[in-house]
Amino acid sequence: MNAGDTAWVLVSAALVMLMTPGLAFFYGGMTRSKSVLNMLMMSTICLAVVSVLWALFGYSWAFGNDIGGGLLGGGEFAGLANTVGQMVGVGSDSAPWPGPDALPALAFVMFQLMFAVITPALISGAIADRAKFWGWTVFVVLWVSVVYFPVAHWVFAFDGFTGPDNVGGWIANTLKAEDFAGGTAVHINAGAAALALALVLGKRRGWPREPMRPHNLPFVLLGMALLWFGWFGFNAGSALSAGDLAATAFTNTMLATATALLGWLLVEQVRDGKPTTLGAASGAVAGLVAITPACGFVQPVGALAIGLIAGAVCALAVGLKFRFGFDDSLDVVGVHLVGGIVGTLLIGFFGDNSVNSAAAGDNGLFYGGGLVQLGRQALAAGAVLLYSFVVALVLGYLIKVTIGFRTDAESEVTGIDETEHAETAYDFSTLRSGGTGTATARPAATPAPTAVGETR
Repeated sequence: MNAGDTAWVLVSAALVMLMTPGLAFFYGGMTRSKSVLNMLMMSTICLAVVSVLWALFGYSWAFGNDIGGGLLGGGEFAGLANTVGQMVGVGSDSAPWPGPDALPALAFVMFQLMFAVITPALISGAIADRAKFWGWTVFVVLWVSVVYFPVAHWVFAFDGFTGPDNVGGWIANTLKAEDFAGGTAVHINAGAAALALALVLGKRRGWPREPMRPHNLPFVLLGMALLWFGWFGFNAGSALSAGDLAATAFTNTMLATATALLGWLLVEQVRDGKPTTLGAASGAVAGLVAITPACGFVQPVGALAIGLIAGAVCALAVGLKFRFGFDDSLDVVGVHLVGGIVGTLLIGFFGDNSVNSAAAGDNGLFYGGGLVQLGRQALAAGAVLLYSFVVALVLGYLIKVTIGFRTDAESEVTGIDETEHAETAYDFSTLRSGGTGTATARPAATPAPTAVGETR
């Protein structure tokens, strides 16, 4: 066992776990004040539900020995059997499995769990302000079971990693498409499901006629900062070792995020005349999304280009909902689906196998590899997108016609924080308790003198 690598993977798992509360703040600040608690809860419930499912069968379905066609893992790890005291890794002719840099199986289990948690949480932003909490929870249970766990097997399960003879997923091992940390399995997967649910639940009442502005931009920036911080674990941790590849992924993550933020703001300046705080936060997240699949396969200059392209493209893509009439409340489709596709495809241009000795695919077009890898990347992205969209659409409609998925009109107007959770995020009351225990009105303050030219 490599103690340094184990420590890095465990720290990275903790960083990725922090991303889900970070996402909750990011999304929560973007909603209206009357539904911020519901938005926070939609992310928080994923921590509980997905953790239990992952332990019971999710890890096994994702990383167990394939039961056919590279589509799903078997049941040997159900209930986390055969993991305590066991190792995972890659053997060689000179070093039998699991190899000299083996990790404790449970360190890998927990690291991958955090990916499984945040993926459905990403979807929630598309249906903000109008989803029943328990309808959403049932969707999470079903979607991660029949979509995320199988797709994680397709993309992340490499032959021989969790067992010397274990066979993994078709995208990773047969197609040889490259996805270092989840551009397909996380972002395209979640973005496609988000589009499906936006169609199932329909538009918010008043959208797009009424302005539905973010109620707390400082929350949005706080969430973005937590996401950016945690994303170093997401990407660099996916190297599963504390070495050069992790440092490269860390560097590429930083650079792509910076250029994406700039790219988004430049589009805003040209299009709207002003760079916005929301645009800066959204641009950073778009860069994080796009570099996720590519961070372990491209040079730093490639990361700069990927970020800049993604920031600009995603800034333009968020307007698609107005053109096509689907109410993606918090731009999950424009940022995560489009950003995931951009990052996945650009590996076919900027991929350089000298960055990663374990890369299974070919070099990208700009590094002498032709268009072969681009075709593989496109097939992987398309397969995940189509599968997730169709299944999420079916699951969404099933929930809608059974237990109900959307709140009623009165709840939506009043605010789903009160109707779904019997709480409100903020107390705007002007009443306070008097000395006798009765509510008395707070006396109006005496206005302070107003300076010349000052408005109050």
